[in-house]
Amino acid sequence: MASVGVEIEKVSKYFGDLAAVDNLSLEIKPGELFTLLGPSGCGKTTLLRTIAGFYYQDNGRILFNGKQIDLLPPHKRNTGMVFQSYAIFPFLSVFNNVAYGLKAHGVSKSEQKERVMEAISLVRLTGLEKRRPDQLSGGQQQRVAVARAIVIEPQVLLMDEPLSNLDAKLRVDMRVDIRRLQKKLGITMIYVTHDQEEALAISDRIAVMSAGRIAQMGSPWEIYHNPTDPHVAGFIGVSNFFVCPVQSADPDKQIIELDFYSKTLKASSLLKAKTQNVIASVRPEAMNIVKQDQISTKKINFKARIVDTTYLGAGLRITARTIDEVDFQIQISHPKQSDNIVSGSEIIVEFSPEDVTVFPDESPDNEN
Repeated sequence: MASVGVEIEKVSKYFGDLAAVDNLSLEIKPGELFTLLGPSGCGKTTLLRTIAGFYYQDNGRILFNGKQIDLLPPHKRNTGMVFQSYAIFPFLSVFNNVAYGLKAHGVSKSEQKERVMEAISLVRLTGLEKRRPDQLSGGQQQRVAVARAIVIEPQVLLMDEPLSNLDAKLRVDMRVDIRRLQKKLGITMIYVTHDQEEALAISDRIAVMSAGRIAQMGSPWEIYHNPTDPHVAGFIGVSNFFVCPVQSADPDKQIIELDFYSKTLKASSLLKAKTQNVIASVRPEAMNIVKQDQISTKKINFKARIVDTTYLGAGLRITARTIDEVDFQIQISHPKQSDNIVSGSEIIVEFSPEDVTVFPDESPDNEN
């Protein structure tokens, strides 16, 4: 399959007065697994369906390898689509479900058989080609939907929440299979999900969407470790947010101080604005619980009290509260019973200044 680059140029899609996609532009590289990530209503599925041709945009252009395709009907855009509901035919066998698109394109029976069996093999369903969907598990039905999409050899493969109907373990297994298949075929894939972990695990790049726009775009590492705003930091994984007063009037040398400890942190260059407060973000896994004799002078440390604990098997999620009544979370890997972490206990929390991400506080009342 020849992979193509996809360009979205200032695309908008309205439903009445609502801009589901709002003047959005992005470029997807040939052979890239690109994920549109965001909560329900952010516009990710609308954008995907617009690329497929099920919706027509109100403004902008969509191009494959520099060729405008948005004037073409869906069946001429050479895309394959895997839907959330799979949308396979219950009365057809696995073979005939996969062959459906080839029959519609007038492919000969001999070529149909060869391509269908190859697609069935790629999704690891060999031996099940005579079964009907009601004789398959949810994961197997999903594989049929993928095989049906790839057998037509599309230039772009579109996936709309393809794993949302599967149980947790099967979702993990299937995302590995989808990633493996995509790399083996070298096909350009646009993948829609609301699942942050799924997006981080499967993607070459991610666009985090909010209100029809892209809040941030980058590699999974960049999105997780260098979020551009509190929305992205809060949506990708878990973050603790602390409102901090700015201690210097010089925008080039802003010093901030969290009110529950005495250390200061130099704010990043993105805070070159006159604001009374900033927001400091720290991931739960960056925080550690230490004893008095383990405190490092090179790290930030403060006292807190445990409010609640949640045992997760491989980890322990702790909700704690500062002396200033600020609740936050700590994630501990490989906890031991001997750690004696219980609700009500006083603890010392420690983390490195490098693990703090600082954002402007853009709330209306944060003005000088």
